[in-house]
Amino acid sequence: KFESLSTSTGLKMSETNTGSKKSVQVFGKKKTATAVAYVTEGIGFIKVNGVPLRLLEPEILRHKVYEPLWVVGTDFFNNLNIRIKVRGGGYTAQVYAIRQCISRALIAWYQKYEDEATKKELKSILSTYDKSLVVGDPRRCEPKKFGGRGARARFQKSYR
Repeated sequence: KFESLSTSTGLKMSETNTGSKKSVQVFGKKKTATAVAYVTEGIGFIKVNGVPLRLLEPEILRHKVYEPLWVVGTDFFNNLNIRIKVRGGGYTAQVYAIRQCISRALIAWYQKYEDEATKKELKSILSTYDKSLVVGDPRRCEPKKFGGRGARARFQKSYR
């Protein structure tokens, strides 16, 4: 039925649904925190869970989220709207997931809609500043084992 419907209208189903809206979806992770960014053309706002980036809590970690903006310059972000949903983990892990997500979103946008040279330049600038802005951190919490109260700690040995 889709074949006959698409041929009768003269358009493919994918073209009618998506239109000409440019968008990119990327993610960033740190420990168990996951941030997913949806990037579209726009006026240059960045929101995290519906809240503007300048109101992000905790305030002490807010400058870590701004690092990708400061490193490459705000000119690259002027025509992009970035909506980020973050969940899981603690405050610090979420902040690190958000900053990785913003960096990857910028790289993905310039790879898909701009030229490859700009994308490579952005990637090299971000990775020389901090590798965790582009590449995920593979470290995870080690599971607890028997015979002790943690992953490595053992119960005290007693002979009596």
